[in-house]
Amino acid sequence: MKRVSRQPEKAYERDESVDEETRTDTCPECSSAVLVFHADQGELVCEDCGLVVGEQTVDRGPEWRAFNQGERDRKSRVGAPTTNTLHDRGLTTTIDWKNKDAYGHTISSEKKSQMHRLRTWQERIRTKDAGERNLQFALSEMDRMASALGVPRSVREVASVTYRRALSEDLIRGRSIEGVSTAALYAACRLEDIPRSLDEVAEVSRVPYKEISRTYRYLAQELGLEMKPVDPKQYLPRFASELGVSEEVEVKAREIIDVSAKKGLLSGKSPTGFAAAALYAASLLCNEKRTQSEVATVAQVTEVTIRNRYQEQIEALGVH
Repeated sequence: MKRVSRQPEKAYERDESVDEETRTDTCPECSSAVLVFHADQGELVCEDCGLVVGEQTVDRGPEWRAFNQGERDRKSRVGAPTTNTLHDRGLTTTIDWKNKDAYGHTISSEKKSQMHRLRTWQERIRTKDAGERNLQFALSEMDRMASALGVPRSVREVASVTYRRALSEDLIRGRSIEGVSTAALYAACRLEDIPRSLDEVAEVSRVPYKEISRTYRYLAQELGLEMKPVDPKQYLPRFASELGVSEEVEVKAREIIDVSAKKGLLSGKSPTGFAAAALYAASLLCNEKRTQSEVATVAQVTEVTIRNRYQEQIEALGVH
């Protein structure tokens, strides 16, 4: 039984199977907006007076029933949705590695040899030229780094689209595939407001920091990526969690960053160093002291950076 929305203007938004002739917003008998769709009879019935408002509607859902996600997955006859994180967008056939038939019985040695040859050729024909092979390698490398960084699926999708744009505009020529894929992943983190510094991205990459930075600036300029300045407050929850400080310290650190930013101290400064210094200052003010070395290790900055930013923030707060 499917309940139709009480809002008249959206009464048939989810039930597209009702004909235009029988489509109505309210019951013509009692003017009630509570209309219920009975899938078994194919009828749209008013719940208040019982009038059959529409009949002989077509149920466009599946013919099978499922009561949990496991049954739904087993009975579904469609594959996974397309995704930009695969070079073929997930549209090719995948041959299972298990050497068993449909009944779960082990196949013969002759069939095993045949399946091995099929898998080999299937892998070869998935990429038709060098461009697709490079794209396959770049996307797999991007997926590896994204897993190491622990970023969500949306970041991987944005990074894949960014790399495809760079490939279509011939921006890869003369640059390493790893460098461009790493720069695309860092750009996706910036676009999706995921707090990952360039140092963290470089740590899981196979290319040097300078090459990633140079390639990132090149991609941002050529593709017209609009990057907002990174807010240091985005790093506070993760840093505070790793340091094991209380919520009071995190709130105080946010206050320190807000006051410092209003006085123009944030301009030209590293957001990770600024956040780390704010946490260090907040831990002192809240009597939950953490050493500069501990904070520097978590934020992946130097102790000198923390000392310099800390002095500026303390002066901005007027605390001595």
